[in-house]
Amino acid sequence: MKISTAILVCSLVSVTPALVLGTPTTIAQWTFENPPLPASAGPYSPAVGSGSASGSHVGAAAYSNPAGNGSANSYSSTLWAVGDYWQFSVSTLGFESISISWDQAGSGTGPSDFILQYSTDGTTFTKVGSDYSVSLVNWSTTTSHSGFTFNPDLSGIASMIADQSGVYFRLVDNSTTAIGGGSVGTGGTDRIDNFTVTGAQIPDSTSGLVCLGCSLGLLAVLRRMSPVSSPLPLGTA
Repeated sequence: MKISTAILVCSLVSVTPALVLGTPTTIAQWTFENPPLPASAGPYSPAVGSGSASGSHVGAAAYSNPAGNGSANSYSSTLWAVGDYWQFSVSTLGFESISISWDQAGSGTGPSDFILQYSTDGTTFTKVGSDYSVSLVNWSTTTSHSGFTFNPDLSGIASMIADQSGVYFRLVDNSTTAIGGGSVGTGGTDRIDNFTVTGAQIPDSTSGLVCLGCSLGLLAVLRRMSPVSSPLPLGTA
């Protein structure tokens, strides 16, 4: 019976990961360090995972790759107007509990106010949360500053963006106000860096139950194979 018990314990241990939520996993991350370096509207592939990053402007914006937040490069552009945006698309198939984070800043004459939008078809976009404001860029290639990082609450759209073949996130310029005050200038810039999408793997409960059934079946077989102990004869000391 000791052997049977050991086998059952090992089997249950192997089943457990399939029955509980997975740990957070990086689905995609754009650091803009891998060639080709940003110099156009894109699209650009992530350093980790798959997907695309791009910029969209109504005017002829100039794109570049200046210093990032603790790294050599970021994704930057000029000529911002209300409605212009950064866009990141990724597949979340097999994942739930999706979260995103990114670093964003701009020059004194760059746009101050943005909104986050999401879509699952790339056409109809919905605003998430409240407007947010970016700060004057003060990035170093060697030191990362957490004050430029955004971590929005996506709990309100959790079911819509989980396990989807395509999810789109947009960071949209939402006003003509510049970071330094006044109006956004034609040469004003906005920078984006370290855009990261994470999620927890969706547990496969079906395979977990099958494995559990196999384990219990194995235990039953081993019990039938175990010899039955005979009682001691009467009068035996």
